[in-house]
Amino acid sequence: MSTTDPIPQPPLERKRRWALIGITALFVIAGALYAVYAALVLSKRETTDNAYVAGNLVTLSAQVTGNVAEIRADETQLVNAGAELVKLDPVDAEVTLAQAEARLGNAVRQLRERYAGVPQVEASVELRRQDLKRAQDDLARRAPLAADNTLPAEEIAHAQQAVKSAQAALDVALRQVDAARAGVQGVSLAQHPAVLAARADYMQAWLAVRRNAVVSPVTGYVGKRSVQVGSRVIPGTALMSIVPLDQLWVDANFKESELRNIRVGQSALLSADTYGGKVEYHGKVLGLSPGTGSAFSLLPAQNATGNWIKVVQRVPVRIALDAAELRAHPLRIGLSMDVTVDTHDTGGPILGAPAPATPAYSTQALSQPLQQAEQAADAIIAKQAAKG
Repeated sequence: MSTTDPIPQPPLERKRRWALIGITALFVIAGALYAVYAALVLSKRETTDNAYVAGNLVTLSAQVTGNVAEIRADETQLVNAGAELVKLDPVDAEVTLAQAEARLGNAVRQLRERYAGVPQVEASVELRRQDLKRAQDDLARRAPLAADNTLPAEEIAHAQQAVKSAQAALDVALRQVDAARAGVQGVSLAQHPAVLAARADYMQAWLAVRRNAVVSPVTGYVGKRSVQVGSRVIPGTALMSIVPLDQLWVDANFKESELRNIRVGQSALLSADTYGGKVEYHGKVLGLSPGTGSAFSLLPAQNATGNWIKVVQRVPVRIALDAAELRAHPLRIGLSMDVTVDTHDTGGPILGAPAPATPAYSTQALSQPLQQAEQAADAIIAKQAAKG
């Protein structure tokens, strides 16, 4: 064999070389595919794990002053809208109602007396006119006799003084009539301002009796109870917190550099740490906060210093949750979430929509039967205004 002939390679060496070539080709293809996937898919998504469940935290508070007699719900329990949760001792409110009823009746009786006194004062005017006429007639009879000195001048002076006194009494009576009419003229007894003011006080006291029963404004779970039996509460005192778990959303805190393609209306995919990746929630972007989280903090950042260090800010993005998925897998306020927003469609608005004309949240649980209070007050007015 010549020394210039090529040395044949073993079969194992050739296999190793082709295996390395194949692995390299696979890596190249995988890298190309990932680049395409990143350009077409990953670049159209924004993901964050800095997201938390938020919701309405309804504070149950007292509307009247009283001592707590009963507590009918405790933490973690479900309560329905309109359910009586706290009962106040009704004694103080009932006494106040009795006092308001007495004041209303007294106001009606006083005005009834004033209305009845107007004809009496008007009658006194007629009496004063007659007295004036008699004094004038008496003076007229004496005046001719004074000319020929038949009567003494002193008697004529007395007659003239009587006319002046009668005229003054008439003027006083006329003013008394004006004053009496000014207080009652043009308005009925039931519509008099004094009666209406006493009527309003009675209605307020009547409602206060009903408000001794503190009811839940919403349906939800009691999150925190701060009231104790026997406590003295005043209007506005926080008694307990109620969380309606059907009114939850997610606040996803995205970096300011990640907001470029996020728009209102984009779909989002969420998962909660409490359920893991097996449970997914489908949401929708409702709006972006008008400021960063630090802007609304108690102590906003002051960057006008010499040792300033730039910190990437985050902006809360509110994401609505699907109601059916929320019922199937309930969440709680404060839970951590992973959020992925699909940013393919950038045609939506950057800022949120205007507030709707209809209320975002409302309750009928706190409404009171005001018509019954009005009927009770009108019955008292009618009873005290009746003659007899």
